[in-house]
Amino acid sequence: MKGNYLGELEELVLLHVGILYPTAYGVAVMDEIEKQAGRSLNISAVHSVLTRLEEKGFLKSKMSDPTEERGGRRKRIFLLTAAGKRALEEAIELRTQLFNQIPKVALQFRLA
Repeated sequence: MKGNYLGELEELVLLHVGILYPTAYGVAVMDEIEKQAGRSLNISAVHSVLTRLEEKGFLKSKMSDPTEERGGRRKRIFLLTAAGKRALEEAIELRTQLFNQIPKVALQFRLA
């Protein structure tokens, strides 16, 4: 495994691969991120992150069966691994711990 640090975009892609289980492929992940997070990404950025997450051991991939609607082409389907699930849990735990350390007074805003 190359490392366990998750960047913000890596975390977002990993979450959406989980959400789309068992049909997560590049375009579907890109579309779901735009729909759920309002982030517009290009497909090459998504593919780059998916490849990097697979190299880190957080995802695994397999080729789907060819379909007529895709002109006989197959899709590369991505699935979370146990290491990917752990990485997400650790990222969520860290964010929660840090958020809980912010004094309540720092989160009180007065409109002028």
